[in-house]
Amino acid sequence: MRIDTTRFGGLEIVEDHLLSFPAGMLGLEDCKQWVLLADTSNDALGWLQSAERPEIAMAVVSPRRFVSDYQVRVPRREIEAIEIQDPSESQVLVIVGKNERSITLNLKAPLLLNMEQQLGRQVIVTSDLPVQYELSPAIRAAA
Repeated sequence: MRIDTTRFGGLEIVEDHLLSFPAGMLGLEDCKQWVLLADTSNDALGWLQSAERPEIAMAVVSPRRFVSDYQVRVPRREIEAIEIQDPSESQVLVIVGKNERSITLNLKAPLLLNMEQQLGRQVIVTSDLPVQYELSPAIRAAA
């Protein structure tokens, strides 16, 4: 399958590598099919590219790389929606953003992925985590 993107150009994607987000994502409810791409210049960074909208690509990282004690606490129905029985079976990614001061991680609305079933879901955690967790300059340099 070929998808055209504004950031990466034309990509040949094996259909089995598409991630399905049946509920879409916050503000992108119409985007149901995504592909997870590695960043060629930064192994800490990945890209979640919409297969339906060429202009939509989001930088993503594993939150535990930057926040070692990060935990996702959500109601069980949230993980059951992507066919996960045990939360430890899911891969967790967060969206990278930028504000006027620094690079940020959205710890409040992580992405849970069931890589075996190729299913994903954006969830809202029930703890008091920030939407814009600012990375310190030392951490940004190490990334």
